[in-house]
Amino acid sequence: MDPEKAQKIVESLGVVEVLYNGAPVWIENLDGEDAEVRYLETGDHLLVPVAELVEGGSIGGEGTLEL
Repeated sequence: MDPEKAQKIVESLGVVEVLYNGAPVWIENLDGEDAEVRYLETGDHLLVPVAELVEGGSIGGEGTLEL
């Protein structure tokens, strides 16, 4: 994912599924090319490259959210 797309997801009013290594995460903070994420299943925090995040779709809907 590129940093601009990640920023749009953070600022969106909708809930967009974001995956890191196949696991759902919540973007807590963005800092340039890095993102602080929280695993939804465990609550653990991790600093990861934004480029390794994948948009999975909108929660409760089909496909991806157009931002």
